[in-house]
Amino acid sequence: MAPDTTSIPGYTIFREDDYGSSAAASQITGRQPHPLDQLSIEEIPLAAKLIREYASPKKLKFNCITLREPTKREYAAYRKGSGPRPDRRVFSIVLEVGTPNCAEVVLNLTKNTVEEWKEVKEVMPTLTLEDLDIMERICRKDPRVIQACKEIGITDMSKIYIDGWAIGHDERWGFERRLQQGLAYYRESAFDNQYAHPLDFSIVADTETEEILAVDVRTVNGERTKVPLEGSNYLPEFISDGYKHDRLKPINITQPHGVSFRMRGNEISWAGYKMHIGFNYREGIVLSDVRIDDPYQERERTLFNRISVVEMVVPYGSPEYPHHRKHAFDIGEYGSGLMTNSLKLGCDCKGAIHYLDAVVSTAKGEAAMIKNAICIHEEDNGLLFKHTDYRDGTVVSARDRKLIISQIITAANYEYGFYHTFTLDGTYKLEVKLTGQLNTYPMHPTEQAAPWGTEVQRGINAQNHQHIFSLRVDPEIDGPNNSVIQSDAHPSEDPVGSPNNYYGNAFYAKKTPLRTALEGAADYCHETSRSWDIVNPNIINEVCHKPVGYKILNNNCPHLLSKPGSVIWKRAGFTRHALWVVPYKDYELYPAGDYVPQSDGRDDHPHNQTVVDWANRNESIENTDIVCYLQFGLSHFPRLEDYPIMPAEPVSIMLRASNFFEKNPALWVPPSAICVDTVSHDAFPSAKKCCSSEKEENQSRL
Repeated sequence: MAPDTTSIPGYTIFREDDYGSSAAASQITGRQPHPLDQLSIEEIPLAAKLIREYASPKKLKFNCITLREPTKREYAAYRKGSGPRPDRRVFSIVLEVGTPNCAEVVLNLTKNTVEEWKEVKEVMPTLTLEDLDIMERICRKDPRVIQACKEIGITDMSKIYIDGWAIGHDERWGFERRLQQGLAYYRESAFDNQYAHPLDFSIVADTETEEILAVDVRTVNGERTKVPLEGSNYLPEFISDGYKHDRLKPINITQPHGVSFRMRGNEISWAGYKMHIGFNYREGIVLSDVRIDDPYQERERTLFNRISVVEMVVPYGSPEYPHHRKHAFDIGEYGSGLMTNSLKLGCDCKGAIHYLDAVVSTAKGEAAMIKNAICIHEEDNGLLFKHTDYRDGTVVSARDRKLIISQIITAANYEYGFYHTFTLDGTYKLEVKLTGQLNTYPMHPTEQAAPWGTEVQRGINAQNHQHIFSLRVDPEIDGPNNSVIQSDAHPSEDPVGSPNNYYGNAFYAKKTPLRTALEGAADYCHETSRSWDIVNPNIINEVCHKPVGYKILNNNCPHLLSKPGSVIWKRAGFTRHALWVVPYKDYELYPAGDYVPQSDGRDDHPHNQTVVDWANRNESIENTDIVCYLQFGLSHFPRLEDYPIMPAEPVSIMLRASNFFEKNPALWVPPSAICVDTVSHDAFPSAKKCCSSEKEENQSRL
C-alpha cells in the first residue's frame, strides 16, 4: 500500500487495495494479530470492500470501521487455552451517501462474510474530522454568512475561521437532518489567535447535504457586537522577544540500561504487571487483560478485564443565546481516537519512549495512520516508602516508579492529555491534563462577563463550564465475580462517657454493600470521605479476614450544575452520579448511548440505551460480573491566567489495592542506595553492598 499524507492533517492515508481475503492481509502483516489488536492498514480497506459489495447498489459513506472485540466469554476461553482463537470481526457504522440513513454492520473477516446488517433509526453517529471540515469550506461561500460578516466590517472571507461542533439538540430540526453547528472567529494574519477575535454569530449546517440551514446572529439591544481586534497571541513568532532563556537549565532524563518494560506486539509487561494496549476511533486507548504477579502468593492474579475513558461532557454555564447549545461530548460526538495527536519526543514525551501507532478509517473506507499516537514511558515517582529510626538513625528509603501509557487529543480549542499510570504498590491512576485555549465570545459594550464568565481580554468573555469524564472499569479482582461495598468514615454511635466510647474518640469505616444497580448509582460524600471497594467476596485475605479488593478513590467528582429536566441533564444522564455499577453485558460500553450527536435524552430509546436505562433494570450487582462507571472532573471558572493559552490543569481518579495483597507488594523493590548510608553494615550486609556500589559509581563518574 502506498501512503498518502495529503488528505487529513496528522493522518497518513493508505489507499484502498484489493487483498481478496483476510488470510492475504495476515500474510502482509507477517503475524496473526492478537484478538484485541486494532484493525490493521490492510484489514480496514478489505472490510470496506466486503461491506460495499454486500450493500451494492447503495453508495456508502463509512462513519467508522473498527475492531469488534470478541465477547468476554470467547476471549477468556482463548486466554485459558480452552477455546479457539476468536474470529476476527469488524464493526462498522455506515451512512447512505447524501442521506442521514444509518446502519450498523458486523463483518466476519475470518470468513469474509457480513454477519449482521441493522438499520438504526432516530440516531446520528459520531461527527468525524472529515465531517467537521465541511463547515469552514461552505461557510465562506454562503451569502448569509458573507452578509453577517459584512455587517460587522469583515469583507475578506479568507480571514473567517469556523470551529465545527456537534449541536446537541435543536428543536428546529429532527433526525431528517444530520446537524452540526459552527462557531465563528476572525484572524488578522495566518497564525493569529482566532480565539482573541470571536464573532457574534453561529451557523447550523446539514453535514450530509453540505447545506447551510441557519445563520444565528446575536444582538444586544438590537445592535451587533463588533469584532474584538486587540491581539493576544502565544506562538513564538509573536512573543519570543519576551522569553527568559537564562532562567532554566536543561533537564536530561536518561535510562542508561534501557527501560524496564517489555513489549510483545501490543502486550506489555512491567514490574509484575501485564496487559494489552488497544486503540479505537472512539475511546482512544483501551487497556485490557490487566494482571499482576503476586510476589507473596507467587501466582498471576487478574485485576481488570478492560479500562477506558468512554465519555466526557463539557457543559457551558451561560444561559444566553446561543451558548445553551454548547455542551460538547468530546468522546461520543467526535471520538477521542480520531482527535489523537501524533506525539513528538521532547515536547509531548520526554525520556526513553516507546510509541505505538493508531489506525482509524476514513469516510471512503481507507486506512489512516496516526504515527506515535500512544506514548509509553517510565518516570520516577518520588518516595515509595521510607522510615528513619530516631534511636539509631538507620534509614530505609525506596523510590517509586510509574509506568505511563498516554495520548493527547485536540478537541477544537481544547487539548486533553490522558495518562494511564501504574505504580509499584499496585495502584492504577488516570490523570487528565487540560490545556489548550478557552472558548470565547464577544461582549457588547453594555455587557458584563459576570456572573456567567470572566472577561479575559477587553471585550472577550470566557464562559464558566465543567469537564466531566467517565472512566469505565470492567473489574476482574482475582476472578470474574465481584461486588462493590461503599465505605464511609463515621464516628462511633456510642456517646462520650459510654463504656464503648468513654473518651469519645472512636470512629470506624461503615461498610454498605451495593446490592442492586439502582443502589449502585451512588454519589460522593466529602463529609464521610466516601470511597468504594470493588471486592471478590469469594476470596478472603487470610491475614485481615476481609475480601480481597481494590479501592476507588474519587474526590474530584463535581455534580452536574445544569438543572434537572434541562436538555444537558437529559442527554448526559451519566453525570447524575459519581458511580454507576451495572451487570456486565457484551457491547454495552457507552454511558451516554452509542449515538450521542443530536440525542434528546429520552428514556428507553430502542437504539440508544444509556447507563440510566441499564441501572433502571435494577438487576443484582452482588457477586457477579459487573462494570463500574466512574465520573470525575472539575468545574472551570476561567482565570485571566488561563488566557491566551491555558497552563495544564490536572484532575485524576485512582484505584488502589485494598487487602488484595498479604502486605506491601513493593517490598521487592531494593532500597535506594544513597539513602541507607547510615545503616549498620553488619546488620544489613545487602545495604553495605548497595552503598559500596553507589560510591564506586560516583567515583567512576568523577
